[in-house]
Amino acid sequence: MSIPVIAIFDVGKTNKKLFLFDEHYRIVFERSARFTETVDEDGDPCENLASLRLSVFDSLHEVFRKDEFEIKAINFSTYGASFVYIDESGKPLTPLYNYLKAYPESLKDQFYDQYGGEENFALQTASPVLGSLNSGMQLYRLKHEKPAVFNQLYKALHLPQYMSFLISGKVYSDMTSIGCHTNLWDFQKNGYHDWVKQEGLLDKLAPIVPADSVFQASFPGNNYAVGTGFHDSSAALIPYLVNFTKPFVLLSTGTWCISLNPFNEEPLTSGDLKADCLSYIHYQGKPVKASRLFAGYEHEQQTKRIAAHFNVSTAKLKTINYDALVVEKLSRQTDEQANESPQERLTLFGRRDLANFNSETEAYHQLMLDLVHAQKTSTDLAIGNSPVKRLFVDGGFGKNVIYMNLLAEAFPQVEVFAASMAQATAIGTALAIHRSWNSLPFPNDIIELKYYAPVKKVSS
Repeated sequence: MSIPVIAIFDVGKTNKKLFLFDEHYRIVFERSARFTETVDEDGDPCENLASLRLSVFDSLHEVFRKDEFEIKAINFSTYGASFVYIDESGKPLTPLYNYLKAYPESLKDQFYDQYGGEENFALQTASPVLGSLNSGMQLYRLKHEKPAVFNQLYKALHLPQYMSFLISGKVYSDMTSIGCHTNLWDFQKNGYHDWVKQEGLLDKLAPIVPADSVFQASFPGNNYAVGTGFHDSSAALIPYLVNFTKPFVLLSTGTWCISLNPFNEEPLTSGDLKADCLSYIHYQGKPVKASRLFAGYEHEQQTKRIAAHFNVSTAKLKTINYDALVVEKLSRQTDEQANESPQERLTLFGRRDLANFNSETEAYHQLMLDLVHAQKTSTDLAIGNSPVKRLFVDGGFGKNVIYMNLLAEAFPQVEVFAASMAQATAIGTALAIHRSWNSLPFPNDIIELKYYAPVKKVSS
């Protein structure tokens, strides 16, 4: 008898994955692909859209041939900030421009001069000024630099919705993409910003549908549901929103450490924007306040510096256990600067002289103290005045016992947990349309938690 499953395409910048989950959210099939990037007309690297499209169909043909699975639904999560411009026949009109593509300074100035200035506009749209990373600016650029292509444009679809369109044949927009630093959404009015209408873009954007919407596949005789697709950072939050009702912050750690608070609806301030905060909209349509810190990258650079100075491997540093005595000694010597921003605090260890430390163990503890100190400042911005009771840490730092113990100490009023879940983004994307394909209740055991209590001081 066939197992009912959902197929999830999880498309990152580097790896493109297909997962099949059974009704218990166990992975029963997995396929991974990597494509060689191509270049756009300016010679800038970009996603190979043709390879991506072919890969979707090839992967589906493969799993449809497997009699042991019955595909009930398909959904997509992809990186954000990328538009696919299609004509009326559904054919892409341009390459899939990279969100890191340099944005023309003169066009940027023209835009912000016309629409109220950078700071005021950023506050309205909860979008720091990020050039091509503000995907609405890509659409503005297309109109002003390539008017002939713009006139052929039927719809501009964010990448998750384009992938959904490949299977459903339907064009829709989703709030998790529109609401994430796109410059398109006015958070104060809860609608598209006035500039979108003034530039004649409304007709080029597809109708917005709820995130749990599903459609029938465009191929006759297929009765599986097709979801509208998700922005990946929003998808990773869904399992936590499904499982926990008490106010929490999710600290997602990797190269960037991003604090996500779905229980803080305070509008952004200009200070928030300067400290690298933004707001976006989660799958249930509510704002999430987020603060970012480049802490994973800083950790990687500084561990190399420590390893080189003490002539040990970086692998050895990963095995150092938490030592409360070392922390206490270093804490007494720490010179805290009250007015520093999270970013300024993040670079503190890089300014320290390694000759002042007796061993790599001591230096590494100091690095983690400095990183957690910066992280507390950053996470506090996301918490604001909201009644947060729990802090969940997923990703690399959740496995670092020194980091986790120091974080528990930094947030004594909050329960701190290391949270782990295999393929959180893909699972979130499946959970969002749970009722469309799964006959079982929502699962309550897919997130593994490890509690860290604040360590009691060794000496009085």
